[in-house]
Amino acid sequence: MPALAIEACEKAGRPFYVFALKGHADHPAVFAAPHDVIRIGAAARFEKKAREAGVSDVVMIGRVRRPSLRDFRPDTRAAAFMARAAVKALGDDGLLRAVVVEIERLGFRVIGIQDVVADLLAPAGILTRAKPDSDAQRDIERGLEVARTLGELDVGQAVVVQQTLVLGVEAIEGTDALLERCAGLKRKGPGGVLVKIRKERQDRRIDLPAIGVATVENAAAAGLRGIAIQAGATLIARRGAAIAAADKAKLFLVGLALDGSEADAGGGA
Repeated sequence: MPALAIEACEKAGRPFYVFALKGHADHPAVFAAPHDVIRIGAAARFEKKAREAGVSDVVMIGRVRRPSLRDFRPDTRAAAFMARAAVKALGDDGLLRAVVVEIERLGFRVIGIQDVVADLLAPAGILTRAKPDSDAQRDIERGLEVARTLGELDVGQAVVVQQTLVLGVEAIEGTDALLERCAGLKRKGPGGVLVKIRKERQDRRIDLPAIGVATVENAAAAGLRGIAIQAGATLIARRGAAIAAADKAKLFLVGLALDGSEADAGGGA
C-alpha cells in the first residue's frame, strides 16, 4: 500500500513526504522516496519534520505491529497523548481513532489511501470466473456473523469458515498468519472461505481491511476455495493482478454489498 501511494503521487505530480516507522517500514519504495525514519513514540519529531516538509494531508498506511509500552518509549508529546487517550484501555481500532484525533489536533488533515490511489475499493459482485455455491454461501453467512462480532469487540476483521465451522479468527497476528494457521485445521470436503469486513465503528480513513495477490495465494495454499470481502470498504491492492491470481487458483472472489458501503466503490477491474 505505501508503494501504491508513492506511485500515485508521482504520477499525479502531487508533492509528498514519507514518514517510515522504524522497525516496521520495509518496502524499498519507501526508502527510495523523500523520507524520514522515526520511531513510533517520537511525536514531536514527526510534527517538526511534517511542518518543515509543508505537509497538510496525512495518509496512514502500511502494516504496523502494536508495540509494547516498554518499546514505545514516548517523548513528552506522545506521553501527553497517551494520558489523554487512556491508551492502555484501547483496542487497535480505538487506538488508531485516537491517533487520528491527535494528528488533526495538530492541524493536519487525515485522509484515506482510497482518496489518493484510484480503484482501490472492492466493487460489489463476483469478480472471478469461479462462483460461490450454496455451501460456500452458508460459510459466508456464518463468517459475516462471526466477523461482525469480532468488529464489535475491536478484535479483528477476518474469519475462516469451512462447512459452517469456524477454523480461525483474526486477532493481532494478521490475515496471512490466520491463513497459515488454518491450513493445518482444514477438514475433508469442500474448502473453506475467508471472510473479511470493516469493523462497524471503524474510521473509513484508516486501517480498512485489505487483500492482494499474497492474500489470494495464501488462501489457495490453505486449501480455501474463496474469499468474500466487503464491497466499498475493503482495499484490493492491484485489483487486476489479485483477480488474475484468484482465477489461476480457481478461487472465487466476491464483494459483499453490506450497509450500502458498496456505493463508495469504483467499478471495473
